[in-house]
Amino acid sequence: MLKVMSDGSTIEWTDATWNPVRGCTKISPGCKHCYAETFAERFRGVPGHPFEQGFDLRLVETALELPLQWRASRRIFVNSMSDLFHEGVPKEFILRVFDVIRRARQHQFQILTKRDERLVEVCSTIQVPSNAWLGVSVENQKYTKRIDRLCKVDAAVRFLSVEPLLGPIADLNLDGIHWVIVGGESGHHARPMDPAWVRSIRDQCADAAVPFFFKQWGGKRKHLTGRVLDGRTWDEMPLAHAG
Repeated sequence: MLKVMSDGSTIEWTDATWNPVRGCTKISPGCKHCYAETFAERFRGVPGHPFEQGFDLRLVETALELPLQWRASRRIFVNSMSDLFHEGVPKEFILRVFDVIRRARQHQFQILTKRDERLVEVCSTIQVPSNAWLGVSVENQKYTKRIDRLCKVDAAVRFLSVEPLLGPIADLNLDGIHWVIVGGESGHHARPMDPAWVRSIRDQCADAAVPFFFKQWGGKRKHLTGRVLDGRTWDEMPLAHAG
């Protein structure tokens, strides 16, 4: 089921994707050249396609229990084509997503959001399943405030996606953070990323003993720029697991 549930994801830090919600709206600079929107809008109006409605926000009831069909353990990126904590997603539906996560104990679910306030609002009222990894996107220094709110949530793994990295982040608060992903923007309108910004974050992670994952340099032709930093790839993963 294209982009609704995908086994064998091309996203380097996950194994699969699951999209019980489709579509989103932009809220910060990192959203400007959203890959998910670009993909979805290509299929607007195509009858029967999962993105027949383009990138309009909608719930996908038929996708809700799909992870239960996979027996072998996977890391599953939740809503790679949306944001679970979007204000248009009813809390009741979010709780149903968490219920599926709780029941699918064989998997680890990676949930990433830019809507940190709603993340805290919802997760402060429930017991977050131990196999749910919760993360926030942080594209530059201005949005490091999202980290403080993430750390208010009790989760087995709390992580940061610093992608696209749009500026230097000199003082990254890594207290209570278990994993950091960094990557440059890709696509025809990709904004540049200074290697010094990446090295600074890598070094901060090393000082704090936080696993560091370098996803990509990005650019117009990301397959040419690759993901090697200072002679090697950086594929560190959090030590904490849920099962």
